[in-house]
This record gives sequence, structure tokens and C-alpha cells, in this order.
Amino acid sequence: MNNTTEKLVATSKATLEAAQALATKAQADVEKLVDLNMTTTKTALGESFAHAKAVLGAKDVQEVAALQAGLAKPMAEKTAAYAQDFQKIVAGASEEFAKAAQANMADVQKGFAALMESATKSAPAGTESAVAFFNNAMAAGQNAFVSAQNSAKQAVEAAQANFTSVTAQATDAVKKATKSV
Repeated sequence: MNNTTEKLVATSKATLEAAQALATKAQADVEKLVDLNMTTTKTALGESFAHAKAVLGAKDVQEVAALQAGLAKPMAEKTAAYAQDFQKIVAGASEEFAKAAQANMADVQKGFAALMESATKSAPAGTESAVAFFNNAMAAGQNAFVSAQNSAKQAVEAAQANFTSVTAQATDAVKKATKSV
């Protein structure tokens, strides 16, 4: 194999390994979300049946009303806790994916630059303008990717900040509402 082919193969292997690591991480994060949802569902189902039994065992309308009123506070608190747990998992996954993508893109850019340098050195005479055009196009593409990546990162950060703010406000509202009950 020549030097250019070896560099291309090495870059491809590194990219494949990075993709495998990201897929493994994504699977672990999905597993966390599934565990959260299963735990939440189990708890909600058990509490729903317990509440239904309590309502059916109520002696009068006032007891039923008290049971119904007492259900709102824990339900709201659990919903807020679920939202916070969900947000933590998603935010952690997003942050790790962004870091991995940035690191992988830097490696791919280095590998591609080395590949292009090697190809430029072995290009036939008279193709300098075509090689220069290709190099410029690749640089423009990389710059566009970096710009899009930065915009996406800012959007994710803004969405996470908004979600955190809304969750905190909902939690505070539940705490205030339950104090007055």
C-alpha cells in the first residue's frame, strides 16, 4: 500500500472506532431513559391502584374528596422530579456527544489534511490548480461544518437552559401550592 492509502485507512479506522464509541454511549443513555421510565411507570401504576383501593374503601364523600386532594401534591412533585431526572440524562448525553463530535472532527480534519498533503505531493504535473480548488472547497466545507456545529451547540445550550428554568419554576410552583394545601 502506498502512503496515501495507509493514511486513508487509518483515518477510516479511527472514524469507525469513534462511531462505535458513540453508539455504545447512546445505547447506555437510552438504557438510562428506559430504566427511568420503567421505574416511574411501576411506581405510578402501584400508586394508582393503591389510590383506587383507598377511594373504593372510603366511607363518605368527604373522605373521597380528601383522598383526591391529597393526590395532587405527590403527583406534581413526582412529575417535577421525573422531568429533572430526564433533563439530566439528556443534557449529559448531549454534552458527551458534542465533545466526541468535536474531538472526532478534529481528528478527521487532521487525517484529511495529511491525506491531501500526500495527494498533492504525488499529483501529476499540471494539476496544481485543480488540487488548489479542491483544497479550497474542502476548507470551505470544514468552515461551514464548524459554523453549523457552533450554532447547534448554542441552540442545545439555550434549550437546556430553558428546560432547566421551566423545571425549576414548575418545582417551585408545586412547592408553593402544596404549602397552601
